[in-house]
Amino acid sequence: MANRRGFMMLGMSVVMGVFAAWMAGNWVRRAGTAPELEMATVVAAEIAIPFGTKVDARHLKTLQMPVEYIPSGSFSNMDEVVNRVAVQPIVAGEILMRERFTEHENGSTLAALVSEKMRAVTVRVDDVIGVAGFLLPGNRVDVLAARLEDGRRATAETILRDIKVLAVDQTAATEKNEPVIVRAVTLEVNPQQAETLIKSKEEGSIQLTLRNPLDDEVFVEAAAPAPVRRATAPAVPRSRAITVIRGTDVSTVKERS
Repeated sequence: MANRRGFMMLGMSVVMGVFAAWMAGNWVRRAGTAPELEMATVVAAEIAIPFGTKVDARHLKTLQMPVEYIPSGSFSNMDEVVNRVAVQPIVAGEILMRERFTEHENGSTLAALVSEKMRAVTVRVDDVIGVAGFLLPGNRVDVLAARLEDGRRATAETILRDIKVLAVDQTAATEKNEPVIVRAVTLEVNPQQAETLIKSKEEGSIQLTLRNPLDDEVFVEAAAPAPVRRATAPAVPRSRAITVIRGTDVSTVKERS
């Protein structure tokens, strides 16, 4: 009886072992067969593309990526990017996005960099006004105007804020970060800002101040405090003393004014 029970337990163990091995084999086969992903071509930067650069084939390369990971707005063909102009600096290896480039059809490269409804205005500068040569295309600046009032007292005020530098001298793109002394800076402004800039240049002198590229704060001047009026105390009526003499009697009468 005991031997029969032992054979039954042994048989059940063998059956369970075979079943477990079969399940494990199926799991390994399923895990080893990865689903086939659909791949597509995307255009990326082979080398860094500075701001204002007209793109050619040497700047580009293509990558194969799963379709589900390709960002919307990217390029699938290098011919779609060639001859466009970069409106932002592009780093090597970056997937190229349409909003970071503009079409370049006719005219100079600078014309393609001017945003819609904006204007390019060039001002003459020296090594001081040009921030000691550290201005580069793509930087942002504030514009200060200085003038003499009554021929004696100098005043200065910020007339334009957060203005994009489109070009320095005749260069709209540079791969260098070293300071370069320039003679002219081209700024991107709207028509009203252009009028303000030219008027201030004729009335006095202007100075450019370089902004931190991450600084998007708009400075608002505090309003001048209203003059404080001192409260006047109510007038206190003054009294006058009148001496009245009647014979030998002398009396004093107070009269209010």
